[in-house]
Amino acid sequence: MYRRPLQCAVRTAFNVTTTRAYGKLSSVKETPQHTEEEVGAFTKLIEAMGFTGPLKYNKWKIKIAALRMYTCCVERINYDDFFEKCSLPDTLNSWFLVAQLHVWMCLVRMRQEGRAGKYMCRYIVHSMWEDVEQRSKILGIDAIHRKEAMKAMTETFYAAIFGYDEGILSDDCVLAAALWRNLFNRECEDPRQLELMVEYVRKQMQYIDALDGEDLLLTGEVKWRPLVEENAQSILKVAMPTYNDTGL
Repeated sequence: MYRRPLQCAVRTAFNVTTTRAYGKLSSVKETPQHTEEEVGAFTKLIEAMGFTGPLKYNKWKIKIAALRMYTCCVERINYDDFFEKCSLPDTLNSWFLVAQLHVWMCLVRMRQEGRAGKYMCRYIVHSMWEDVEQRSKILGIDAIHRKEAMKAMTETFYAAIFGYDEGILSDDCVLAAALWRNLFNRECEDPRQLELMVEYVRKQMQYIDALDGEDLLLTGEVKWRPLVEENAQSILKVAMPTYNDTGL
């Protein structure tokens, strides 16, 4: 069943005005990004050439933290809940759509941590593509179909990033439309499912915004809030991660 091609069914545009019930959630917004640190002209030059200038932490430590953060996106999520509550088929494509939503939330958070955070973002995405390719190989997808699927997933991912970015900075109707296009493949006709996912993204972003940026750069540890919970807009007390002197 994982061999089915990635598709977006052509359907009548969903009437986002039915999402007025989401208005109560719009107060949960992404916090403004931190001020970017000043860098010299030489650093800007070498970065323009594709190299990375000096970072706050050792690059190897950041790469390890990036891999851990991506692992949190795929091992600490109950995918069966998403498949059931959102009526998504149990396929590789559905797994990818849920995973990319959580990867995107991590990217939003780490972009707030200046150049080191943006460097970490590169390796979160790199880890994701390596994982997707390995999973497709394990599932027995041949090289030709795997190449086609990877190309389609790449296009889907960057389109989703753009839509989600716009949605998180806008009201709930815009975010609901982005989720309808990208997570639901334009096939959701139940406004309650959209409402659930808008609430999930808002509360999740509120939660990871409260995590300490230094700890995230050194550990990459993220614990996700459940898809369904009581008093969803409440902020849980953030548990402080631990790491040794080398950041491991």
